[in-house]
Amino acid sequence: TITMSNIIENVEYSSKDTSGNEYIIKAKEGETDISNTNIIFLKNVSATIKLKNSNKILIYADFGKYNIDNFDTIFSKNVIIKYLNKKIQSEYLDFSILRNSMVISKNVNYSDPQNTIKTDVIEINLETKDINFFMYDKNNKIKIISQN
Repeated sequence: TITMSNIIENVEYSSKDTSGNEYIIKAKEGETDISNTNIIFLKNVSATIKLKNSNKILIYADFGKYNIDNFDTIFSKNVIIKYLNKKIQSEYLDFSILRNSMVISKNVNYSDPQNTIKTDVIEINLETKDINFFMYDKNNKIKIISQN
């Protein structure tokens, strides 16, 4: 008997956009979506984003959903983002080269040497490096704990 499997071990994809930004994603395991072969479901994921004229961003997560056409990636479960001396932990990250953004949500915890911030969503513009923090419910406040 012949068994068919669309599971790939030790997956690695890399891409570069026209601006010279580089995106490398690795996973212990990948599985092609049978209904859409451009989508790869990943387990034990790490990604490196090397932005031109900037420091690299490292991302780790238990799971990922990677689009091989446009490189957009959804990271989920135990997401960790490291950039310079900043660390962001959450349960969900929507990364898009096309939108030039990272939208981080679900139990978001941002920390740097000065502050720890708990919020619902962090949106990062990859081009300008602008970081926006916001809450879904306007009545809830962003919690900031100063390390000083």
